[in-house]
Amino acid sequence: MSRQMPIETRNVAMAAIFMALSVVLSPLTFTIGPVNPFPFQHLINSIAGVLLGPWYAITMATIVAAIRFSLGIGTLFAFPIGIPGGLVVGLFHRYLIKNDYAALTEPIGTGLIGSLLSAFLVGPLAVQARMVENFDSLDLYVLYFLASSVPGSILGFLVLKAIRRIRIITPEER
Repeated sequence: MSRQMPIETRNVAMAAIFMALSVVLSPLTFTIGPVNPFPFQHLINSIAGVLLGPWYAITMATIVAAIRFSLGIGTLFAFPIGIPGGLVVGLFHRYLIKNDYAALTEPIGTGLIGSLLSAFLVGPLAVQARMVENFDSLDLYVLYFLASSVPGSILGFLVLKAIRRIRIITPEER
């Protein structure tokens, strides 16, 4: 008889693995303006929002952003773009789209909510703290973050489909 891991323990273990993957993949960023978009964070947000829910997703995004910022491989913008993306996926999955397609909603959190937070809160603070030289407009932030979150969420959706196909995690286990 096989013994299954308790759900909460399994969720914490998955969250730890996802956060470790995010940190390990962090050097795979590119620079656009004052930000370093990181598509793999959006991939992880998409997967975590579906498999673990909104609270795990935002906690993970916050921890990864703090680690990336403290290591100098991320900017302050990692906070306002990572956190809303995971939250939106988790909420969409929980309340509206109860399947893996919810992973594709990550750009809503990142491109819309994250852009607003970045343009009106983090951007001015970063300029004031002399972390960036100039303040970009809202439409540029939307472009910056969609360039990262759209491919990241598509990859996340594809990874979820692969996970389901090889039966690592089935929808019933969620």
